[in-house]
Amino acid sequence: MNVFIQMGKRDQVLAAFGRNLRKHRERTRLTQETLAEKAEMDRTYVSDIERGKRNPGIKNFASLDQTLGIASAKLTEGNDK
Repeated sequence: MNVFIQMGKRDQVLAAFGRNLRKHRERTRLTQETLAEKAEMDRTYVSDIERGKRNPGIKNFASLDQTLGIASAKLTEGNDK
């Protein structure tokens, strides 16, 4: 398989995750700074995730969904393929 195809797919997954994170963060009326503080992360890290620039580890993933009070599946919607 072509490495460039794999990277493109990954970027789409990260972008969708970031969009979902931003959507749910805004629904709860949290700023990036407040979400980061509650999830014990740096604000720039949260910003990078929302922009699809970072691939959060499983502990950070769990911390984000717990902080937002949502099921993990909500952050992965749109990543079925």
